[in-house]
Amino acid sequence: MKRILFMVLVLIAGILPLSCASMVINLVSDALTGTGSSAVFTGDPDINLVGDALPFAIKMYEALLAQNPNHQGLILTTGSLFVMYANAYVQGPADMLPRSAYSERETARSRAKQLYLRGTELLFRGLEQRFPGFGEALKAGDIARFLPRVKKEDVPLIYWTVAGTLSAFALNPMDLELGMKIQPLAALINRAYELDPDYDRGTLDDFFILFHSSIPVYLGGDPVRVPEHFRLAVEKSGGLSASPYVSYAEAVCIPAGDYEGFRENLERALAIDVNAGPENRLVNLIAQRKARYLLDNASYFFYFLDSAGEEGEFDWEDDGWGDEALEMDETWR
Repeated sequence: MKRILFMVLVLIAGILPLSCASMVINLVSDALTGTGSSAVFTGDPDINLVGDALPFAIKMYEALLAQNPNHQGLILTTGSLFVMYANAYVQGPADMLPRSAYSERETARSRAKQLYLRGTELLFRGLEQRFPGFGEALKAGDIARFLPRVKKEDVPLIYWTVAGTLSAFALNPMDLELGMKIQPLAALINRAYELDPDYDRGTLDDFFILFHSSIPVYLGGDPVRVPEHFRLAVEKSGGLSASPYVSYAEAVCIPAGDYEGFRENLERALAIDVNAGPENRLVNLIAQRKARYLLDNASYFFYFLDSAGEEGEFDWEDDGWGDEALEMDETWR
């Protein structure tokens, strides 16, 4: 690893002669995007350490990608890192800010959307390289002719592209340009599921919990499928992933007003031993961080709880949100 980092610095500094540069760039690109490379981040037990390191890692990958723009591994890794960073270290913390910090939260969420879009711009470029003409077909809302050409090896690229796009759209559902992409991307992610339903130990099933519970039926959502995807996500992860429990509590239990299910699923998420699946340690820690936040702030989501999380009368005005909070509650219900 030290040798690889040295080679990266040499390349960035422009020290190597041109005759050697192309070969070394490909060597470094392959090494930094090969099997197991992502575990350096996802297996780390220190959330803050990874958060501090990711911006430099992203810029390093961008520098390599500028020299090797057609390398599919670099495109996937760089794009997915943008999406991961936006979700775990920008939008996630913003969503957990006190409700009185409205301006700060919205500024961070706007930044998260821009990071999602930077990542998906690269990922869409990867899809265009794999399937020339894909971009124009997506604009026209018709990618059906590409679906039979998708292979199992394309599933990671598809997953991160769709996840990043939907995350950006969720931050601003009035973005019509993004909204036009949802239906064709739904067809694409469904094709990915057909090819590799066990991808990354149930990651697609976890994705579909949120997708089918939040996307309208006319765009590809189907709430009826959520319980089965939840069951499969837990089963395929061997019960070692906290994320499906958090997804279900947030996407299903809150809108349904099911506080008991909400609490039960979040407690299951928190009970998971993050060291039992070391390759996903960081992902579990981030999911558990959200689970704690949701439990600690249950009264924000269930009006019949008092501020301590016990059943009783909850006064929204005491929270400083008044009519706005009541309107939000009606929207959720």
